[in-house]
Formats: sequence, C-alpha cells, structure tokens
Amino acid sequence: MAETLISPGVLARENDSSFVSKRPVTVGAAIIGPTVKGPVEVPTIVTTYNEFVNKFGTTFVSGSTSDSKTYTYFTSIAAYNYFINGGQSLLVARVVTGSYAPATSSATRNSINATSSSFALQTFSQGIVMNSTSSEVSGALASGSADNLRWQITNANTGSGTFDLLIRRGNDNTLQPVVLETWTGLSLDPNASNYISRVMGDSIENYNSTRNQIEYSGSYANRSNYVTVKSVTNTTPNYYDNNGIAKPQYTSSIPINGSGSFGGATGTIRGGANFYENINSTDTQGLTGGCYDNMINLLANTDDYKFNVLFTPGLYDADYASQVSTIITNTQNRGDNIFVLDPVAYNKTVSTVTAQASSRNTSYAAEYWPWCQVVDPSTGNIVWCPASTVIAGVYAYNDSVAEPWFAPAGINRGGLSQVVRAEIKLSQTNRDTLYTGKVNPIATFPGQGVVVYGQKTLQTAASALDRVNVRRLLISLKSYISQVANNLVFEQNTIATRNNFLSQVNPYLTSVQQRQGLYAFKVIMDDSNNTPDVIDRNELVGQIYLQPTKTAEFIYLDFNVTPTGASFPA
Repeated sequence: MAETLISPGVLARENDSSFVSKRPVTVGAAIIGPTVKGPVEVPTIVTTYNEFVNKFGTTFVSGSTSDSKTYTYFTSIAAYNYFINGGQSLLVARVVTGSYAPATSSATRNSINATSSSFALQTFSQGIVMNSTSSEVSGALASGSADNLRWQITNANTGSGTFDLLIRRGNDNTLQPVVLETWTGLSLDPNASNYISRVMGDSIENYNSTRNQIEYSGSYANRSNYVTVKSVTNTTPNYYDNNGIAKPQYTSSIPINGSGSFGGATGTIRGGANFYENINSTDTQGLTGGCYDNMINLLANTDDYKFNVLFTPGLYDADYASQVSTIITNTQNRGDNIFVLDPVAYNKTVSTVTAQASSRNTSYAAEYWPWCQVVDPSTGNIVWCPASTVIAGVYAYNDSVAEPWFAPAGINRGGLSQVVRAEIKLSQTNRDTLYTGKVNPIATFPGQGVVVYGQKTLQTAASALDRVNVRRLLISLKSYISQVANNLVFEQNTIATRNNFLSQVNPYLTSVQQRQGLYAFKVIMDDSNNTPDVIDRNELVGQIYLQPTKTAEFIYLDFNVTPTGASFPA
C-alpha cells in the first residue's frame, strides 16, 4: 500500500498501538533442603501445604539403630509456615546424601498370561520410603504408609481394550481407599488418544551435573503428580479389526482387575544424623554443604526457575560459607530475588553473629537472628529452628496483606505467632548492636510476643537499598518491566514500539505509586535516548527514574510540659 500521495486524494493510515503483551509471570518463594520423599534434585512447584505433604512428606524416623525418634526437616516446617501465612507457590529443590532411586511396579496381564506384565509404573519420589509390599492384611498393605503409594486396576474390559487406573495412598485399605488420582478409560494402543503413556505421561527427569540442567527422557509430558509410565510391555496397536471387533492376539494383554505396590527404591536417611539445635559444621540434618551444591548451581538459571525469595534453613553462614557465597553470587547475578540466610548455629553470642554478618556486603541478602522454638506442626513436639524457617512465613504474610515493598517486620506484619520463644530475649542494647551490624533482630515484647524487628539487607554502605522493602521493590519492578521488554525483542525499533512499552510501564508504576511503593517516577523512551546512532546499533534504550518510599523505623515523640496558661505553638 502506498504511504504517500502523488496526486490529490485521501490516504487512510493505520497506527496500531494496541499490542497486547503476555501477562508477566507471578512467582513465589524457593527452598533448598532435605525432605522425607519427593523427586531428588528436580525442583518442583507446589501451591498448597497439602500438595507439599503429598509430594515431599513430613515426618520420618531417624536412620540410627539407637534412635527411634520422629523428626521433621526444617524444609517441611518452613513450608508449613509459608503456606499457613498466605504463601501462593513454593519451588522445592530436594537434596540428599548418597544414591537414591525411585520405586517401580508392574500391572499383571490378563489371567491367560498372569506371569507377565502389561505395563510398569515408576514413582517420581525417590528413596526406600517409597517401598512397600504387595501382601495385604485385611485389605491393607503390610508395610504401606502415608508416604508411599499403591495402584489399582478397575473396570478392565477386553471388549473395549480399556481399563481404569487408581493411584492410592499406601496406608489405606480396601474398605477405606484413599485415592490420590483416577485415570479412566486407558488403553495400551499407542495409536489411540487414550494410550496410557499419552494420557499419564512417560517422561523421566534427572539432573545432569555436567551440563547443570534437568534432562528428560520419554515421549509424553507427565500429567500425573505421583508416577510416570516407565514402560508398556505389551502394546495393542489398532486394537480393533475392520469389523470393529477386538483382535484376539491383543485381548490377553489387557491388565486384570487388582492392586499392587511399589518396590526397588534405594536411598535412606543417614543414621545418627544431627537435627534441630544439634546441627553442626559436618552434619546438618544428615547432610553436608556439598549435598546442596547441585541445586544451588541449578537455581542460578533464571530462565527456567522463577522465584522472588530463597530460603535454605539448616545451611548457615558460619560453617557453610562456601555454599552461602555461591548463593549470594548467583542471587546478585539473577537480580530477581533476595536470599534469607542464617548467620550461625544454635547457642551463639550477639558478638559472634555481628562478626559473621560483617563479612557479607550485598543488598540481595538479609540475615535474621536468634533461633526460634516452635511447635512442630507434624509431631506436636517443641523444637528449635533457625530463624529462616519462620521468616518464610513472615514474607508470605507480608505479601498477602500488603505488598513486597512493605517492610516484612514490626508488630503489624512481623509477628511470629507460631514461635513459642526466641533463643535469647534481646535487650534494647542487643537489638542496637545487631541492627548496627546488619542483622535483623527477632525481639520478644511483653504482651506482643516474638516479633521480627528489623529489615536491613547485608549492604554495608548506607543507601535506600540497605533495606529489605526497597530491595524487594526493585526486584518486583525489574521483574515486571523486564517481562514487558522481553516481548519487544526483535520488534521494529519505531515510535509505535516505544509507545507500546510506555503504555504498559507507566500505568504499572502509577499503580505501584498508589499502593505506596513509590513517591515519584519517570520513564523516558523517546528520541532523546534513542538517537539514530542507537537505533543503528539495533538498541532500544529506556531510562526509569524511581523514588522509592521509605519506612518509618525511628520514631521520635517529644512530650512538652508547659506551665498553666501558656500558649501552644500554632
């Protein structure tokens, strides 16, 4: 179409400024640590505490032959605190020590061929906790538990070549089944839309430490939350003949009605491990610092893993400085999250804590102290936990009732109702020393309970970014605006593209200002910073000026007593 008029006439032009960009991704928290069960070194998102329990478990008995006590990992306690306080999504990266493998099981073929299998399933979760036995007592698995699984075939029909598959909890029974998933109308016909692998998925995920990435095998994405189809032993391609009758050679491949259990998994909790306040430099919940390395490296990948705050309860700075240093470096390079870390082990002094914090200088991390005593939600026992275990709930509550750019501290948003007591009742002098030393105190106040009473980052120089709320404001703004900009890559470098950017960013920043995140802002993306030279270099430049709001942390109240009859100031 011509863009100019040569002879008199009317030229109707179109300027489309209505480009619709993909909605920016909403992200939650991430946690690295041991769990009772679940995929090993495969970060997995859960959106409720019940989902966390189903996938990662809660309690376990120590692997020591001399200790039969029940324990709960810090990871599980932190997840509980996070979700009960309004957390929306949690990326869980399970770490272990030693070699782990999943459990498998096979469904028996039709009674004509009862000695061979029809298909095999494999659990996502790894470790011997997934093993049980097929022997049943009154309809219950002899070694079934809430942490492992069983399966059941129902409605097997050789006429249609279909069957239903139930994934059940291992500790249920025939009279009171606990069905976790139901898959109906499955078939073994690889050409059919209801083919078991196609419907449930047959992908197996494993971490490749050499490439530092998750690798997948299989043809179909997993839709089950608990198992994947490991193999189909006897497929039934084109199950019907031309008359619509089941082919005799395939009818015996259909599995029979019945149930089975899983076995063959390897990997167990380290015997004689140190838990709660007893963790130390060589044993933190049965792990060492090196057990965390793979997941620390993997979560450096900002393209695959999105989160705005990271917790590693049990991995404290004083004895695991190498891992903490790597996490801080990765966090700074990512630029889209803040790392909440613990400075020291249990039973340390204020001076030791501040000395530890002095070795760090970054606005992308924050430390909290002292340790806290909480009621374990799974056992009811009162146990000691590092501060980050409960801070997960503080950040979640702050974001659910306010915004990320509000301070996750103080009586309104920093209360720790789940904490029985802090390790030390900090005095005003203690709190002053900690805050000056870049450590956020967990204080105890009569009538108020235990409260997070600080929001400093570990940045040494005084600036707006030495506060958690400002750092999280910048993280939120960068995340949103960067995702808007991503949609403009390879678009035409024209006024229309710039206006498209401005039309999305300015309203967003206005909304942040209205929600008390900014005093003022200005966005420039025009000819002044996109000169012909810039355009010729295939660059698009935007400048964003921000005045973040500050929190009132030091409040001075002057009480002035005047004589009778004196005039008050206007």
